[in-house]
Amino acid sequence: MSKPISRTFTALLLAASPMVLLAVSEAHAQETDRFANIEIKAEPLAEGVAVLFGAGGNIGVSYGPDGTVLIDDQFAPLTGKIQAAIADMGAGPVKYLINTHWHWDHTGGNENLGQTGVLIMAQDHVRDRLIKGNDTVPPAAPEALPVITYHDGIKLHLNGDEVRVQHMKHAHTDGDSIVFWQKANVVHMGDLFFNKVTLPYIDLSSGGNARGVLAATEKVLAMVDDDTKIIPGHGPVATKADLVVYRDMMKTVIVAVEKAQGEGKSLQQVQAMKPAAQWDVNPDAFIKGDAFVEAVYKSLQRPVHAEEQPH
Repeated sequence: MSKPISRTFTALLLAASPMVLLAVSEAHAQETDRFANIEIKAEPLAEGVAVLFGAGGNIGVSYGPDGTVLIDDQFAPLTGKIQAAIADMGAGPVKYLINTHWHWDHTGGNENLGQTGVLIMAQDHVRDRLIKGNDTVPPAAPEALPVITYHDGIKLHLNGDEVRVQHMKHAHTDGDSIVFWQKANVVHMGDLFFNKVTLPYIDLSSGGNARGVLAATEKVLAMVDDDTKIIPGHGPVATKADLVVYRDMMKTVIVAVEKAQGEGKSLQQVQAMKPAAQWDVNPDAFIKGDAFVEAVYKSLQRPVHAEEQPH
């Protein structure tokens, strides 16, 4: 995950030595250069609903008479390109933003959009983690923070549709939300779903758990039908059948690792079994088999939350 330097973090260094300032300037230049050739591509999904692909997490867009609603916003250097792509669709400026979770490839544009007056919404833990940052990501600027937060979910009645936002606990992180347009029959799953590009990334340091990813997938499958278009956090737009495959993969690996743990096998012994091998087929994947198995193994060593129980 990329770690852009925020404007606030840069401001703290204004009194630093020239060498430090030069390093910060070079970091910004490298970040800008990295995104210079990125093209934002739009794919219509239903009337007034689309997905944008660029760098980082996929962006959901709802637009119409009530204004443009954005689901996630990728990286800060891409904000202008994202706004241009939205205008090219005939949509107005962004009015509302929902973050599916706190990671920078999904929230990097928050500060830019917040400065334009966009109303940012997210689950409680997203705001908390953005405020705190971590060892590699500095605390977010005030303009980047969600101003409306919720624990379990929220409903929005915008652009002729009912948009259900539902928290999925202890999954990819502890602050994941799905966003479901009822009329359009489109759901954005954030990083609860990686479609055909990598094995799942379970951020244990942010409260994630493999059991929660499986539970969230089961809940979404109960909501959708064969005509639903599913926006994953990364990868192409998917169908219910694609999500079934993903669910079955999660279940198969979790069961195999759980059984091996019950037999007293160490992490290294379980990794040597290669329980995720048949899905570990992309050489450019962000998460490879051993890393995924490690996340599952460590997830199963943690207490089971009620929402992660099998259904």
